[in-house]
Order: sequence, then C-alpha cells, then structure tokens
Amino acid sequence: MADSSKDDLLQLIKRIGAFITLKITNLFQNLDLRSVGAMAGLAFAIVFTCRILRSPSGPQRRRPKRHVFSPGSSGVSSHFSENIATSGVSAPSEDSSAQNVIDEFFQPVKPTVGQIVRQRLSEGRKVTCQLLGVILEETSPEELQKQATVRSSVLEVLLEITKFCDLYLMERVLDDESERKVLLTLEDAGVFTSGGMVKEKVLFCCTENGRTSFVRQLEPDWHIDTNPEIVFQLARFIKYELHVSPTKPERTAMNVFSSTSLEQFFGTV
Repeated sequence: MADSSKDDLLQLIKRIGAFITLKITNLFQNLDLRSVGAMAGLAFAIVFTCRILRSPSGPQRRRPKRHVFSPGSSGVSSHFSENIATSGVSAPSEDSSAQNVIDEFFQPVKPTVGQIVRQRLSEGRKVTCQLLGVILEETSPEELQKQATVRSSVLEVLLEITKFCDLYLMERVLDDESERKVLLTLEDAGVFTSGGMVKEKVLFCCTENGRTSFVRQLEPDWHIDTNPEIVFQLARFIKYELHVSPTKPERTAMNVFSSTSLEQFFGTV
C-alpha cells in the first residue's frame, strides 16, 4: 500500500515537471528576481520530496531468517543473499524515477525566435533592409518587372523583426509596376498584418545611391544589404551592418557582419 502511494506521488511530481517544462518558455522572458526565487524554491521542494520518498518511512518488520544449506556449501552465500533481500535498500527504478523528474524540470529551454532576434540585434530598435536577395527571391530590378516572390524561409524572422523594431524596407526599381508587384507580394505574405510594418515604410528609388541616402537619413541601428560597396560606404555612419552574400565574404569592419542569408544570421535554418 505504501509503495502504491509513493508511485502515485511520483507520477504527480512528473506531471508537475512536465507542465512547468511546457510553460517555462513563455515565462522565461518575463521572469524577475521574485519569480526566479519562486522557481528555485519549487525545485528544492521537489528534490526534498524525492529524498523523503527514497528514505525508509518507518521501522520495518524483519522477516524471520531461513537458513538453507545445500550439500557442499558453507551457507555464507545464502545468508548474504537473504540480508540483501531484507535490508530495505531502495530499488534502482525508484531512484531513477526521482532523478528523471529533476532532469525534466531543469532541462535546457530553447529560446524563441523573438528572443533570438532581440539578442542578435543587440537591442537595436531601428532597422533598414534591402529587399532584393534578402526578403525577395529575385536579385535584380529587371526580375521585379516580371514578378516578386517573398522567400518563405525568411518570413518568420521578418515578422519578428517588425514586432520588435522600427523596420524600413527599400529597393531600387525600374518602374511603377515593379513597386506595385512588391507591395502586393508583401501584403499577401502577411508582412503588413504583424507589428508596426506599414506600406509607407517600403521605400523605392531609381539608383543604388538613392538607397544609401535613405539609410543615411533614417540613421538606423542596423542596415542589411547585399551590395558590398554600399555596406562599405555606410560602415562609418551606421552602428551595425549585415552583409548578405552567398559567398560570405571576409569581415571588412568591426561593425559589419556577414551571412549567407538573413535567416541564417538568426540561426533559424
């Protein structure tokens, strides 16, 4: 009966540990010192309870010893086996169950995409970003005259950036129809339904120098671009830059980072 009660309590502790594990990700970013103390107290309570469960609950009745001697034996091995059976030592499975509860409670918590974005951007609050080759599949203004396609792998990161940062998207285009295609594609992808992203923050120009001027005027904390010349020119004026290139070039300045894609920089692929 006592063993059944212990098993029930262990199962309850396991369920508590599983529930905490599921919820801890959402709570992690909002924890303050009081919350941390409460969580630590709960952890100690679980450990203490498990130790109590593993210890003998009271005096145990000793079974009468039965000495069985087989011909040719000294009787020592029989006596030793009987002592082990009646010593009250906890079964290995019970210790393992308690340890599993503790392991589940303290297992590493995987950060959310939003937490990764904030960490990688060093809490920067304004970001400017080129569209071609970063957000869009197309890599030239000529391609935009035919179609515009949002890269599916970058969408989650892009939406998280719009929630946390004041984001401006910009690109060089050859005609008004290209602008219309880009805005419609971004709208269909849901870019304007999350965070503070609006169509007015998508800027178009007719030259590469025009994009440089946009960035200089906006004075962002981060600028993301595929053009190495623009990255080089802005390195003196912008706090941080991300150069997106399939070849991942060498770092040209301490404030310039490089990556093969925006999503790769945030580790989501």
